[in-house]
Amino acid sequence: MIKVLAIDDEPLALQQLASYIQKVPFLQLVGQCQSALEAKDILNREPVDAVFCDINMPDLNGMDFVKSLAAPPLIVFTTAYSEYAVEGFKVNAVDYLLKPFGLDDFRRAANRLKERLETSPVAVPVAEMPQSNAEEDDTIFIKTDYKVVKIAISDIRYIEGMSEYLKIHLEGQPKPIVTLLSMKKMEEYLPPSFMRIHRSYIVNLKRIQEVNKNRVIMDADTYLPIGDNYKEAFNDYLNTRFLGK
Repeated sequence: MIKVLAIDDEPLALQQLASYIQKVPFLQLVGQCQSALEAKDILNREPVDAVFCDINMPDLNGMDFVKSLAAPPLIVFTTAYSEYAVEGFKVNAVDYLLKPFGLDDFRRAANRLKERLETSPVAVPVAEMPQSNAEEDDTIFIKTDYKVVKIAISDIRYIEGMSEYLKIHLEGQPKPIVTLLSMKKMEEYLPPSFMRIHRSYIVNLKRIQEVNKNRVIMDADTYLPIGDNYKEAFNDYLNTRFLGK
C-alpha cells in the first residue's frame, strides 16, 4: 500500500480528492488537511509515501511547502492554473493534475506514483548483515541501481531519509547513493560515531564542521536541521566534548 496525504484548502475539492484516493486499491489515505502548515504536522507524525497537494493555498502555497521539506515524499500537484506545470516538474513532481480532473486522470497519476516506487532501487537488508562487520572492516554492502556496492562507513558524511528511501552522502562523491531502507535499520547498524539529529538525518559526528544554533554544518553548502526530539541527546554529546566556559 502507498500511504498518501491529501492537501487542498477548498473543502469540496479535498473531499473529492479523498474520495478518489479511496477508490484506488493500492492507495491508503493517512490524512487530509486544508493547509500546508497542517500538513507539516501530519508529516512529522505519520510515515507518508506520497502527497496530492494543491498549489494555491493561503499562508504557504503548495510549491513553497514542498521546497521547504528536507526530505519530501513523492508529490502530485493539483491546481486550476496551468502556468505552474513547469515549476512543478522542477521540484521533481511525479505528476500534475489540472483542475477539474476526473477519476481516470487521477488513476493515471496514481499509477505513475506506483511505477516510481516500484522502479526505485532496492536495498540489501542491513538487519541481515553480521553485526560485527561495521567494527571489523568498517564496510557495508548496499544494493542500488540493481547492483551491490561496497561502502566504507568512515566515508559516509550523512544519511538523508526520504520516505522509504535513504540518500547516503559520501565523501568525494557529488551524487548520493539511493537505496530502499528505513532510517531505523540504518541507525541500528551504524557505529556510535553516527547520531540521528533529525527524523530525516543521521550524521557522521567526525565530519561535523560547525554547530550553529539549531543547525549542523557539514560544509559550506550543507546545513542540516537539529530536530526537537533529538536536540537533548545531541547537546549531551556536545557537552562531553566541549572545552571552555
